[in-house]
Amino acid sequence: MKDVGIIGLPYCGKTTLFKALTRAAVDAHGPATKPHQAVVSVPDPRLGVLSEMHHSRKVVPATLRFIDVAGFAKGSAAGDGLGAQLLGALREVDALAVVLKAFGPDADPAADLSDLRLELALADLSSFERGLERAARKAKSGDKQAKAEIELLERARGLLDAGTPLRAEKWDAQEMAVLKNYAPLTGKPAIYVINLDESEIASASERAEGIRPSLESGADVIALDAELEAEAAELPEEEARGLLAEYGVERGALDQIIASAYRLLDLVTFLTTGDDETRAWQVRKHAPAPEAAGVIHSDLQRGFIRAEVVSYDDLVATGGWDAAKAKGRLRVEGKTYVVKEGDVVHVRFAV
Repeated sequence: MKDVGIIGLPYCGKTTLFKALTRAAVDAHGPATKPHQAVVSVPDPRLGVLSEMHHSRKVVPATLRFIDVAGFAKGSAAGDGLGAQLLGALREVDALAVVLKAFGPDADPAADLSDLRLELALADLSSFERGLERAARKAKSGDKQAKAEIELLERARGLLDAGTPLRAEKWDAQEMAVLKNYAPLTGKPAIYVINLDESEIASASERAEGIRPSLESGADVIALDAELEAEAAELPEEEARGLLAEYGVERGALDQIIASAYRLLDLVTFLTTGDDETRAWQVRKHAPAPEAAGVIHSDLQRGFIRAEVVSYDDLVATGGWDAAKAKGRLRVEGKTYVVKEGDVVHVRFAV
């Protein structure tokens, strides 16, 4: 399961967005003394189809965890008191949802983004400074790895000093392994959420495009009204869709942010199905079959023999697992097979 941290300056609406995404009962206006956390199911209509087809006793969707931390007030990067708790929680997440206020007469999302970037950069710089001190001590004794780490951290520090988030730079696998030890906040994939009021929902796409010049190339931007989304989240599904449709909203916040998170984190979904359960699993894009098997259970990866694979569309078109096999739609794949979005998989293994 992947974690998405929701961040922003105070009063930007990030806790309201958290409520909209998770339906959690939290006070959006009260003081946040510790992070709010909630796990949500990833909507996937394929699960219902497969479950009905194979009379599964249980359906288990993939999940994401959202973590809402206190607003980034000036000085949060110093890491004292609540700031330390805030930074500690964020360093553990896989991606960030950066909420920018775009409602009210004083709204200036570009300026807010600049302030927020500064706090994140200062937090990373503080962490790198401590790392440079440790590496310098090791380098004095001739440690070559320490010398390489110093060069890397100085390069990262230079980017941050120039106002460039680390996610905007390309790093090779070895560099990423070193940086991972510091869990830099500016290196995490980011979804930018422009929080509008309801009068501007019709121009959501234009508002999203308006912030792009301030972002790194290829950034994901979503413009929405968190208050409206939170109101819809309290309604039954059909009524919620109807309310959003009245404002011209075709895709709710949860669907949009999950899609962005999957893209930024390079995730695909594969499926398993049978009379016991139908389940969705997350795995990184381009993962070979044994790695996907390991997501189900480590024993399956360790003892992997082969995978029986059929695409979801072929499975539905043929009418079930046995029918797909009889019609030649089911394939037997080995250790080099790359699992694809929508693959329905049965792993053969021996331990």
